[in-house]
Amino acid sequence: MSGVLRLDAATKEYPRTGVALKDVSFEVQKGEFVFLTGASGSGKSTLLKLLSFAERPTRGEVKVSGFSSATLRDGDIPQLRRRLGIVFQDFRLLTDRTVEANIAFALEVTGTPAAAISPKVGRLLTQVGLASKATAMPHELSGGEQQRVAIARALANDPFLLLADEPTGNLDERATRGIVQLLREINALGTAVIMATHDLSLIMRSGYRYIELERGDVLYDGTDARRLARHQ
Repeated sequence: MSGVLRLDAATKEYPRTGVALKDVSFEVQKGEFVFLTGASGSGKSTLLKLLSFAERPTRGEVKVSGFSSATLRDGDIPQLRRRLGIVFQDFRLLTDRTVEANIAFALEVTGTPAAAISPKVGRLLTQVGLASKATAMPHELSGGEQQRVAIARALANDPFLLLADEPTGNLDERATRGIVQLLREINALGTAVIMATHDLSLIMRSGYRYIELERGDVLYDGTDARRLARHQ
């Protein structure tokens, strides 16, 4: 397997709040599913911002699919972003557009030919189990359904890596299980997934690798669920 991303001693400092991440180093392989966990303020969101090149490290280097934080020009960031899928806790759907229009928008802005958009939207809605909701408005959907739309939108440009920032944070237990299962299915098709979560039970049940942050440091990187059981 080849790596889709690598951090080499990545440090992020902010003028007012100080160090958010310090000397973080790890690699994620193609098709891997990795959980990211840690208490609030541990650095999870900052790390995801570095991986999406929303921010650059103060020191060290972040490499994502051949793009390096040390050499990537700001004008090339959109090119990288087209190859990433990003899902947020609060869905971030366009409230004045239908489900299918929300997904179509992600294809329109990247220059997908008009004739290809509708069939692609249909396939994505089928993949996330919402084929019957194409013409619904976001406010007519449950939280779990809205997150499925957000995931379909994130998959619109066939990303090699999906970044999910607390995607189940606003959902009940049943919806949470459905979203995690969907992410596992997406991962099984070859897309690498990095999912930030506070829910240790999700990680424990999965058996997947997890990276635990504490005050900007990598406290643990591995698959030992027994460590997490002690936190329960």
